[in-house]
Amino acid sequence: MVTLIPTDRDVTVPVASFRSLMSQFPSGVAVVTSLDEDGQPWGMTCSSVCSVTPSPPTLLICLRDSSPTLNAVLKRETFTLNLLHDNARAVAELFASGAPDRFDQILWDISPAAGGPHLSQYAHAIADCRVTRTETVGDHVVIFGEIFGVSERQGDMPLLYGMRQYSSWPQDQNVTQ
Repeated sequence: MVTLIPTDRDVTVPVASFRSLMSQFPSGVAVVTSLDEDGQPWGMTCSSVCSVTPSPPTLLICLRDSSPTLNAVLKRETFTLNLLHDNARAVAELFASGAPDRFDQILWDISPAAGGPHLSQYAHAIADCRVTRTETVGDHVVIFGEIFGVSERQGDMPLLYGMRQYSSWPQDQNVTQ
């Protein structure tokens, strides 16, 4: 099938076409967490994560502009990126649901030095970040986070999402560190 690219640069594709395109790009699944000014935990599932540069170690995440999690991240100016392991699909779905009691349904921990709540039992890697820059794009905000803490758990495989379904890294593949 051949698709012609429009020559008019002001033309955009329909939202459904964009979503279909992006569903073809599998990615890891994360839960972004933070605390609000009252110490209440907030979090949401996020697959819009990208490394930016190793020096200073910076990543970016994209959150909906109407998200209470975004509000907590921006007010606190820190967040935690919990990269979920392949047995944490239920946690990914819980944090994607918007359930107001989601932190009551799982185990989590927080230390004074953390960027936000750690979902240690469900994550194979965790990064604590400080917000260094934001950029609004459409109905989302791109947040650049400089990493100030990392913890990793060996032996767990990442949870993946693509083609509108969850999956995991094939267990029989050799993984080099």
